[in-house]
Amino acid sequence: MLSHDTSDQTPSTPADAAPRRRRLRAVIATVGAAALVTGGGVAVAAAHKTIELDVDGVEQTVSTFAGSVEGLLDEHDVAVGEHDAVGPELDATLDDGMLVVVRSARQIRVDVDGEQRAMWTTAETTGEAIQSFGEAGRQITVAASRSRDGGREALDMPLVDGAPVEVVADGETLTVTPEGEAHLDDVLALAGVTVGKLDGVVVGTGEGGVVQVTVTRGSHALETDAQTVPFETTEREDDSLYVGERRVVQEGAEGRRVRASLAVQVNGEERVSEASNYVTVVQPVDEVVAVGTKERPVAPAPAAPSRSSSSGSSSSGGSSSGGSSSSSGSSSSDESGSGGAPSSGVWASLAQCESGGNPSIVSSNGLYHGLYQFSVGTWQAVGGSGLPSEASPAEQTKRAQMLQARSGWGQWPACSAKLGLR
Repeated sequence: MLSHDTSDQTPSTPADAAPRRRRLRAVIATVGAAALVTGGGVAVAAAHKTIELDVDGVEQTVSTFAGSVEGLLDEHDVAVGEHDAVGPELDATLDDGMLVVVRSARQIRVDVDGEQRAMWTTAETTGEAIQSFGEAGRQITVAASRSRDGGREALDMPLVDGAPVEVVADGETLTVTPEGEAHLDDVLALAGVTVGKLDGVVVGTGEGGVVQVTVTRGSHALETDAQTVPFETTEREDDSLYVGERRVVQEGAEGRRVRASLAVQVNGEERVSEASNYVTVVQPVDEVVAVGTKERPVAPAPAAPSRSSSSGSSSSGGSSSGGSSSSSGSSSSDESGSGGAPSSGVWASLAQCESGGNPSIVSSNGLYHGLYQFSVGTWQAVGGSGLPSEASPAEQTKRAQMLQARSGWGQWPACSAKLGLR
């Protein structure tokens, strides 16, 4: 009896896994008439047999003097592997007119209850193989392979031979019955089902053991990850601004960079590709700041206080009756031009450097006022009101000390450096 070997096996070498090719050599023995008339000729005639030999569906009528099935196969160079099926058994005695069948086993990869295995089968179609595997109550499917040109191809043997097939796709089940042998692509075409590159196709069994082809639609999505790119700040010298002044001449703007990965979902499983390198899609814009280089004007020193004097004159006159004389003395006065400015110490030195110690002086461009050459905006920032040059020297000094405590000696860059204050 011809048997099917469906045992589970670990994957073997590619040479073992590939279907074996068999060579049939038909030998027609011609027995001479002269030999039959002797006693020895009768023995020869009794040993001669005509056998029907079927190797993997290729049938031949052969003549042989072999006494067993194994001898017949050796005589015709038919090698029998460990998983091949032979009927009758190899040690069976040959009889004239006997049919000897050999089926070569092939190895296919199947999914058994969710676990990948390599299994041997002598079935002639994929459907028969799955049906034979499933007899043990196991849930078995076979995944279709992908051809070199990116399309779908059938498994390496026919799917069915004239048997019905259930095609499950897009929520519908359609039963088709091809005529004769049909591969997977033939069955899908007969059912009018197209399969994309990301779609999954598995072959299993449906109710009643019917071969079932299930198509699962795949999908893909591009996933992106975005990040901001910070801008840089550059400085540019500007001789229209005084030393210590800064002005933003170009606002900075952040850039944007992205990287992508591809998420592919097939048969309910998602696979995400490795993310690409980041690509900058929006370039950042640098912030540009102008930095003043022009020296501040030095206020002229105040004029020295004026001194005034007067002197009297004397005269004498004589007369006959006698004479008399009179005289008037001289007088003088001094005025201070300090206006109450500090007379000594650091602040006196700073006021002398900035304004020549003149509390009411205003720069030639009208922007800087008083002892410490306040701008109106800076004066107001430290609580001053009105114009600095109109405030008392004591208030100007107070506001200057507040500014220094808040922002340091750099508010008077040139003079503070000259005086060694920083």
